Amino acid sequence: MSRRLVILAALFLGAPPTGAAAADAPSAKGAAAQNALSSGEVKQIDKPAARITLKHGPLVNLDMPGMTMAFPVKDAAMLDRVKTGDKVSFVAERVNGEVTVTRLELAK
Repeated sequence: MSRRLVILAALFLGAPPTGAAAADAPSAKGAAAQNALSSGEVKQIDKPAARITLKHGPLVNLDMPGMTMAFPVKDAAMLDRVKTGDKVSFVAERVNGEVTVTRLELAK
């Protein structure tokens, strides 16, 4: 049986794959990290370029330390909901090879 078939069968049946197939299986922990919200502060908004500069803590899903950096945003409309100085929660992911903010909301 191929490793792909073992993984699909394990996911369908709810059992974790074993052996060599286990290394290729998506993990719940990895999926959670992929969607984990990071904290940041809006430093600058560039609506014409659809970019936001954030001072942020570690981006666990990207194995990136905290820093201040400019990100493109997936949807320019996100920039209408925030202003410079706002505390935000966000998700950044690699999109077409570039770290991009794919979710942005005011921090609670």
